[in-house]
Amino acid sequence: MRSDEKPGETRVSGERPGPPGEAINYGPTTEPRQAGTVILLRGGAGALEVLLVRRNPTARFMGGAWVFPGGAVDRHEGQGDRALRAAAIRELQEEAAVALADPGDLVPFSRWITPAEVKIRFDTWFYLAPAPPGVEARPDGSEVVEARWYEPAAALAARQRGELFLVFPTIKHLEQLSAFSSADALLAHARGREIHPVQPRVVHQGETARIVLPSEPGYSD
Repeated sequence: MRSDEKPGETRVSGERPGPPGEAINYGPTTEPRQAGTVILLRGGAGALEVLLVRRNPTARFMGGAWVFPGGAVDRHEGQGDRALRAAAIRELQEEAAVALADPGDLVPFSRWITPAEVKIRFDTWFYLAPAPPGVEARPDGSEVVEARWYEPAAALAARQRGELFLVFPTIKHLEQLSAFSSADALLAHARGREIHPVQPRVVHQGETARIVLPSEPGYSD
């Protein structure tokens, strides 16, 4: 990306306490920017690991968070599926030095739209992609300062121990991924399935704010 902004990772703050890092929007709804993110997989038929990268702790937006590589579509990349795939591949290369030659290798997995209640918004497609054989992720040292491979359940457990700072969409994706025993099984599940956009809401309860998914109580209130 060309700024401190990171798509697909929504946090909320403002006059009322909430997940830190993003201001609540009290004005007109912000139009979300298109973005593409890569959930890079390794393990083949025998295991499943995903690549997480750590945002620079000094970044204004989501400093220190562990996320999937990704970023907003550049204006010159246009719009639509081709532009989203190009952005995802570009950011994976820039942030982690992992090159994917064929945009067709990206398998659509989910689409998340930042809640309308926050200022900085993204309409993000998350793509699965098998890692090239023998690849070593190398953080760029600027936007991204660390890169590690995790089994999805192990990353969630590390968060529970206070070892990883994960934000809401990353957590929810890792929960979904942890249901699969191998990278091949996950890819087979994702190929050809219909993608429905997910748009969480920010719901205020007294002096607190929480993020609610469409399937959860309180979303329609």
